[in-house]
Amino acid sequence: MFRTVTFLCFFLLSLAFGPRRDGFAAEVPRNLVWIIADDMSLDTGAYGVKGIQTPHLDRLAAEGRRYDRAYSSAPVCSSSRSAFILGTYQTTTGLHPHDAENPQPLADPYVPLPTLLQKAGWFVTNAAAPIVEGSSKSTKGKTHYNFSHEAKTLFDGDDWRQRKEGQPFFAQFQIKEPHRPFSIPESFDEKSLEAILIPANYPDHPLVRRDWYAYQRSVEIVDRRVGAILDQLEEEGVLDSTLVIFFGDHGRAMPWGKQWLNVEGLGVPLLMRGPGIEKGSVEKRLVSLIDLAPSALEIAGLPIPDWMEGRSILGPEFPERDVIFAARDRCGDAMDRIRAVISEDHLLVRNYFPELSHLNWSGYKEASYPGMALLRVMNAEHRLDPLQASWLAPNRPEIELYDLRKDPDGIHNVADDPTNRETVAMLTRRLNAQFQPSTDKGATG
Repeated sequence: MFRTVTFLCFFLLSLAFGPRRDGFAAEVPRNLVWIIADDMSLDTGAYGVKGIQTPHLDRLAAEGRRYDRAYSSAPVCSSSRSAFILGTYQTTTGLHPHDAENPQPLADPYVPLPTLLQKAGWFVTNAAAPIVEGSSKSTKGKTHYNFSHEAKTLFDGDDWRQRKEGQPFFAQFQIKEPHRPFSIPESFDEKSLEAILIPANYPDHPLVRRDWYAYQRSVEIVDRRVGAILDQLEEEGVLDSTLVIFFGDHGRAMPWGKQWLNVEGLGVPLLMRGPGIEKGSVEKRLVSLIDLAPSALEIAGLPIPDWMEGRSILGPEFPERDVIFAARDRCGDAMDRIRAVISEDHLLVRNYFPELSHLNWSGYKEASYPGMALLRVMNAEHRLDPLQASWLAPNRPEIELYDLRKDPDGIHNVADDPTNRETVAMLTRRLNAQFQPSTDKGATG
């Protein structure tokens, strides 16, 4: 039975949040804020990226905790968002395709996090982040869930300040950036382009540099919108009693990123600031975005349903696990089925349709990514190196393995190395155990 008496929630929470080895002190957040960037990898100063100005995100890291191994369960918006708002993998709930325009009824026993908190007396909102110079002008908060819902019942409103006095609130702020099309200044100097570090799996071409420059400037807009949110909370006197969590819904919208089960597509920034979060702390253990919903229930002093596959990362003990999982299925007109398992040291990917190219045709990506046409032209002219060209090969390996200790960007497939035979076998067993035909809804449709 869900607790509806606020005082009881806070009393139980004060008992649950005693001294803890992971740095969470005996202070209880009264409110929760999620700030969600759309299509963003670990591209901030706090994560060591040069040439990008993110003072407000860096402040969150300095005054709170930075998570270095946070991953989305899907490399595309609606599948990922459906998973983290429910706290369980999208393949388990049947919400795996990227298909928010055709939502499905939510099956029993699954209940979205906002509803669970509403039943416990919390005021729940969803809105676009404050508008700043260069940002999207939309004021509507993105949901993009694959299950049918009514915003007017899933949320109490779009402004947390409308709550009753003393009522705890859960506010989601949606940031459109750095989703394509990128927002860029009308003018820029060429030296800025030259300073950008292009990953080895991308050709160093002026068009590629301009695209990355535009992406980084869009990330700076994200930062300014985060600053506006922090200012709002501070002006209302609730910043220091609120747990603020910033994260991306999945990785950046680049040819090797969004829609793909690799580090660039799955790795996301995750920053927390608030009561009980040790300042300047860094967490290097594995975290999945599906852990955020059970963590929210922990904050509220509410029971975590058995059907949630995520685990609270704010409980007395950090989750003891050695792997997390991710999946990619149909994305618009691009049919596919790919599964991944991530361990402390490795990323293993299984392609169920190895006859397809890595760069499986996607009408959305072909139309939206300037670099796609360039890659195909350069490949036809044999101007890509073997690593870059491998992504455009007519087919792909069934199994890929990336050694994240030696190759943190996860771009060199070492599955065929005989010394990795046992690792491949072990991780394949773990992947197959998670994605069994009886539990993986993507196996049948």
